[in-house]
Amino acid sequence: MFLAIRELKHGKLRFSMIGLITVLIAWLVFILSGLGNGLSTLSAATFKNMNAHYVTFEEGSRASMSRSLLSESLVKELENQTNVTAASAMGATMGTVFKSASADKVKVDVALLGITPGSFLEPSVIEGKPLQADKPLEVIVNDTLKKKGFKIGDTLEIEGSLEKVKIVGFVTNETYNHLPAIFTTLDKWRSIQFAAPGSDKGIEKPVNAIMLQGENIDPEKLNKHFKNTETVTKAAAIQGMPGYKEENGTIMMMLAFLLAISAFVIGVFFYVLTLQKSNQFGILKAIGASNRFLGKAIVSQVFLLSSISIVVGILLTYGTALILPDEMPFSLDTKLVVVYALLLLVVSILSSLISVRKITKIDPLQAIGRME
Repeated sequence: MFLAIRELKHGKLRFSMIGLITVLIAWLVFILSGLGNGLSTLSAATFKNMNAHYVTFEEGSRASMSRSLLSESLVKELENQTNVTAASAMGATMGTVFKSASADKVKVDVALLGITPGSFLEPSVIEGKPLQADKPLEVIVNDTLKKKGFKIGDTLEIEGSLEKVKIVGFVTNETYNHLPAIFTTLDKWRSIQFAAPGSDKGIEKPVNAIMLQGENIDPEKLNKHFKNTETVTKAAAIQGMPGYKEENGTIMMMLAFLLAISAFVIGVFFYVLTLQKSNQFGILKAIGASNRFLGKAIVSQVFLLSSISIVVGILLTYGTALILPDEMPFSLDTKLVVVYALLLLVVSILSSLISVRKITKIDPLQAIGRME
């Protein structure tokens, strides 16, 4: 470690250049991970937040709310199954709302979600009051609508429908399919979604899915017991969200390529430095320095330089997050920061092993001859 620190102090310029490259790579990795996490949060925050373990869909829907249609009567039957502690139905549809009787009819795309008031699917309100079963005209909405001028007490009209609803509360971090969520009762949701005659396919009290609580539920047993249904884990239901898997796959591929490129760049930098110092390493070996000692010096250099650069990259990322506009879906998870920081550090150390291998092949006698 002493040799590593001494050389870092001696070669400030070249090591600063390597550090700057590592900082930029780390900064880019964290920015991309934050944007990817933000996109996935926008896409499925409501599903991620709900306190459920499994979801029951219509058979053949491929775990997609938009392709599934079930009867709400299944809720009682599912609650009576082994290991199911609670069940609650949910419906989802996309729509456009605007303020009623307002001169400025700003239209906003939203996700209208039907739930049972007081169930485990209802999010906690941060302002106002929760849903009430005897007041179907009242809704609670995501707080992002505040920035668009909506407030408690506003009456909303739904474009293409005669239905009207009133905002009575705000919730936070509730988005569905990249849109702010509006929670209403299942009856009100059905009156909006199935306004056209026959659109409910003759199903009594139709819903899109039924959420289940119970960690030890056997989905295969439920699928055999209930015809025309498929029960999947909540994680599988999240993957079934429109575009969720494709968005995450794209971001993960970009991060994988970035980590591979960073390994190559850092490895080349230290390999070139090792080539430039091959004579010095040869002299050190001639006076008794072992390959292990020199290898530890190289790895220590990379560890110190990478650690400092990664920390600087993290600080720059959090600084960037403060100035990003609200429209940017940026959400940096602390666990993700730790994981990617460790990945970058491991990649850097592994790339330094190329230089360590080069050291073992240096012949001290040849190095002395070149020096003479």
